Formats: sequence, C-alpha cells, structure tokens
Amino acid sequence: MAVDAATIQTWASEYDQQRPQDIIALALGQFDSIGISFSGAEDVVLIDMAVKTGKPFRVFTLDTGRLHAETYRFLDKVRKHYGITLEVCFPDPVQVAALVDKKGLFSFYEDGHTECCAIRKVAPLKKKLATLDAWITGQRKDQSPGTRAAVPVAQVDKAFSSPGKTMVKFNPLANWTSAQVWDYIRAFELPFNELHERGFVSIGCEPCTRAILPSEHERAGRWWWEEATKKECGLHLDNLKNQAGAAK
Repeated sequence: MAVDAATIQTWASEYDQQRPQDIIALALGQFDSIGISFSGAEDVVLIDMAVKTGKPFRVFTLDTGRLHAETYRFLDKVRKHYGITLEVCFPDPVQVAALVDKKGLFSFYEDGHTECCAIRKVAPLKKKLATLDAWITGQRKDQSPGTRAAVPVAQVDKAFSSPGKTMVKFNPLANWTSAQVWDYIRAFELPFNELHERGFVSIGCEPCTRAILPSEHERAGRWWWEEATKKECGLHLDNLKNQAGAAK
C-alpha cells in the first residue's frame, strides 16, 4: 500500500494517545508487507500484541555476529514460544572481513561505532526493508532523552525511503515507559533475555553493551565511551537528524 506523508502525519496525530495495541492494529490493517524488528524486551511485547490481532505479519532480527550467547537463546525462545518464522539478517561477510582485516575486532573503541554498525546492522536492515512497505519498532521516547524524545507513533522513515518508495515506520510504544513494558511482560509471562536479570537494560552487541548502575539511565550501558547524544547505531538515523534540527 502506498501512502503519502500527509496520511502518515494524520496517523501520528490521531493515534498519539492511543494504546499500542490500537497502533499495531492500524499498522497491520494498512500494510500487507510489514515486519516487526525484533531484538529486545520492547519487541517481544510488540510480537505478543501483534499475535493477538490475528493478522499476518513478519518478524526479522539482525544478527551482527557479535551478540551475547544469552541473546541468541532469547531469540530462539521467542521463535518457539510464538511458533513464528524469525527472519535473521546477516551482514555481508566480505565487508566484515575487510573491516576486521584493516582495523581489527575492536576498532569502535578508538574511532566510534558508526563504521562497524553501518556494516553489521544498517546495511542488512536496508536490504530487509527493501522487501517491506513498513516496519514496526520498539522505540520509546524515554529510552534516550538525547535522541528519542520526539519519536512519534508513526512517521515517514526518511533514512530508508527512496524517490520511488516511502518507507513507513510505526513506534507503538513511543509513549510507554520501561516500567509499562515490564509490567506487560510480567502480566502475560512473556519470554525475556536473561541478561536483564544481571543489570543489563538496553542490550546490543556484546563488546558494546555493559550492565548499568541503579542511578544510570538505561542507555548508559550502550557505547559507554561515547557521548550520550551519539548513542544511535544508524537504524534510526532520523532521530539524530531531528535532534540536530531542533538544536538550530
């Protein structure tokens, strides 16, 4: 289904204060070719809500090759729990080899995570989104005050749109807090990553994720050696662009 920017903005306005379930129902009702991006606690909530609509949808995940063993177990646990097909996206091995041969396995500690994430995450996502008309993410406004405070429930994904195709992104949990996510997980006994029981809140690749202290923000454990305002891997590039625009 092709939609214009005005329609997407209308959805964003009309559904801003609606339940995540209603936003998911809208998304699945409007698009046949739509996928849920899955990696963490928020995303299993989205899958659970989507399953309960009874409508078809796809689920995909990015395997960077650097995930925790616990994360791999979590992915398989969710696949079995819901009986879904989990489409796993892998990076181009040639590009990975070239980066590692040139800079080693931990170059991101020295010159930032952008290059590594571009190869291991952004490129595979771009390839997957080329097969979809819309995608659903678990972004929340309070996940990263520096970059996600203005995340709408529906938007044109400019980072992955092209002259002949408007990519639509839905963020049904934009107005939820972490507490609400975990209340839902516990209420419906959903599977979750066992790392959450060891102080990990926002979980990415193993070398770039650490447990956080009680007083730290949940994203403090991601790329902790970099500035908080740069803590986006490129999957949601519009967040950084919107932040830059607001600062002008």
